[in-house]
Amino acid sequence: MDVLNKLRVLSMSAKYDVACTSSGSDRGSVKGMLGNTKPAGICHSFTPDGRCVSLLKVLFSNSCIYNCEYCVNRRDNDVERATFTPEELGELTINFYKRNYIEGLFLSSAVIKNPDYTMELLYSTLKIVREKYKFNGYIHVKAIPGASQDLIQKTGLLADRMSVNIELPSSESLQILAPEKSKTAILKPMRMIKNNIVQNKEELILYKHAPKFAPAGQSTQLIVGATPESDKKIITLSENLYNRFGLKRVFYSAYQPVSNSKILPTEKPPLLREHRLYQADWLLRYYGFTSEDILKEDENLSLNMDPKCQWALNNLHLFPVEINSADYFTLLKVPGIGVLGVDKIVKARKNNLIDFEDLKKMRIVLKRAKYFITCKGKMFDKFAYTRENLDFRLSENKINEQYEQLSFFGGVQNT
Repeated sequence: MDVLNKLRVLSMSAKYDVACTSSGSDRGSVKGMLGNTKPAGICHSFTPDGRCVSLLKVLFSNSCIYNCEYCVNRRDNDVERATFTPEELGELTINFYKRNYIEGLFLSSAVIKNPDYTMELLYSTLKIVREKYKFNGYIHVKAIPGASQDLIQKTGLLADRMSVNIELPSSESLQILAPEKSKTAILKPMRMIKNNIVQNKEELILYKHAPKFAPAGQSTQLIVGATPESDKKIITLSENLYNRFGLKRVFYSAYQPVSNSKILPTEKPPLLREHRLYQADWLLRYYGFTSEDILKEDENLSLNMDPKCQWALNNLHLFPVEINSADYFTLLKVPGIGVLGVDKIVKARKNNLIDFEDLKKMRIVLKRAKYFITCKGKMFDKFAYTRENLDFRLSENKINEQYEQLSFFGGVQNT
């Protein structure tokens, strides 16, 4: 199989990994028009300094020794198989970069033969790209669970970010759907990466020119909807991963029925559930919430309103808060007010008392915030602030359970 056919197969196989924002199109070049797109797995990600970069998103191989029920590349699935060589993928990456298609590489792989063999191939690819072609751009690579610490450490010194996909929210689900894998084997490389990042930061303090290990940190991915775990369990797991392993991001992927499994759901969950989990994750990382704040019981997030509104309605005794005197962290928990909005409020009220017109000029989302704040001791309007009334007004009625997943590969499905 030639390199372009390998690229076709392995870029399509990589599309189910959501550890970055994906995009795909098959428009070719047109006379008289600028630019063209190819189904070559071009995706977008963000560098540590906030820049959005285009990456070549591809698997090294989709020939896997494992038979995970949820995976399109599982051993027993009848799909077209391909494997690059390190030289092929290195040259392909540089040629894409020289043509200004990409600014970096997002590299993962199915497990070939064994974890160490696969990790060695990924390391060899990165070494060719970095040392032979002198590429200094962004590289995100997946660490293979079960690979040796030495291989993970060497690879991390060539990559900007590393990640290990935890995939399923519980050991029980992993045992049922991927019995050849174990939670311990998945968490071990995550711990290795964390320890290496911490050690590297200490080395950089002592030696300014010490090589950097995964300076953009590490991330992971969870599949949502393939197994019965509640959103509460998923959010609690994410919180633990952030606290224990210092992760930069947890990515949530709504389950896609891509393999002929008899024990998995035949229908995919709505994208809205995935979206709610991302909103809750944002509250964990930037708004000072805990998983216990977001959901008390073993239940799912509301599909009718965002998690912040849901929390506020469950804690109406804490509201309303006075916009001119409430502290920073109290304001952060008001629906409709984000981190930038709180910064603007705190800065502005040092000089003058703020009213609702001032908040509008600051672009605060009063559609939600007005029910939970006072300005100069007054509410926005006369309204019976009961749980039932607020439920109705804050409900996103236009979005229902028929909300479907958007596909980046094939347009909108079933909308």
